[in-house]
Amino acid sequence: MSDPRGPVDGRVVPRFAGPPTFARLPRRDEVSECDVAIVGVPFDSGVTYRPGARFGPAAIRHGSRLLRPYHQDMKVEPFALQQVADAGDVACNPFVIGEALTQIDDAASVLLRHNSHLIALGGDHTIALPLLRATHRRFGPVAVLHFDAHLDTWEGHFGVSYNHGTPFRRASEEGLLRLDRCIHVGIRGPIFGRQDLADDAVLGFQVLSTMEIEERGLGWAIERLQRRIGDAAAYVSVDIDVLDPAHAPGTGTPEPGGLTMRELQAMLRSLIHVNVVGADIVEVAPAYDHAELTSMAAANVAYELLGVFAISARGPNKAPSATRTTKAAASMLGKRRNAVS
Repeated sequence: MSDPRGPVDGRVVPRFAGPPTFARLPRRDEVSECDVAIVGVPFDSGVTYRPGARFGPAAIRHGSRLLRPYHQDMKVEPFALQQVADAGDVACNPFVIGEALTQIDDAASVLLRHNSHLIALGGDHTIALPLLRATHRRFGPVAVLHFDAHLDTWEGHFGVSYNHGTPFRRASEEGLLRLDRCIHVGIRGPIFGRQDLADDAVLGFQVLSTMEIEERGLGWAIERLQRRIGDAAAYVSVDIDVLDPAHAPGTGTPEPGGLTMRELQAMLRSLIHVNVVGADIVEVAPAYDHAELTSMAAANVAYELLGVFAISARGPNKAPSATRTTKAAASMLGKRRNAVS
């Protein structure tokens, strides 16, 4: 494979110009091989509150224009160690959910035959189910590391079994998941009843709430999620509402009391010790955020994941130790708290 083709140089072409791809990277049809394909899934017909995530992929791409080639904290060049390309958007039916799920599954399956990994830009969380179906065909049952304010393991809403609150229940029922390895991170806010949590456990998930992270510390939380996933192939699903609305107001179902962006970054960086095989970033609804905070946060989530994939491509011997990563994450949070106090 030839040297990877990276983004347009921001010192030559201004950030507000150039191709409208993610991070101004080449399109998938402009490179012969690809390690990580970025694909948009502009579907939001499964939402139960505020719509608008269909505009998420375009907004995240726009929010990615400030990404630069060197990740100074992970000490890696995500675009130099692997070929990353923008595969465009999946054209899916905005009126018929079942048909859209099939179209997303088919498109993801084709992409996974020709690219090592996918990062999908949603769209609402309904898209996680067809993406997991395609991922399962390639990698077998996966651990799901699910960053979200909500469980998304409900039975359904208004008699509809497929929407943004049901993807992980359906995925568990379909045998797509490692039931001993899945975990939600960032859960908070009111739910329909205590039975929701009991059902969630049966479906294979443990819950790591924001209050637990606040009380027991970020280092503890990172160690817990790493233990839970272990050596399983892992799929990372990031609902942007895992962040506090102060950090990500542009989403369909915001919940107060969420993670900070620094906390989320630290957790994502710890995944260099996890076998991540795919990911999605969902529920960015840009119309509710005039300052583009949400789309820039989502773009940086993708960048963190690209750093994880790059370190995996470089080889495990070049990755920092798990202990050092956890201590660094805990130190980051401690400094923030000291500054506040």
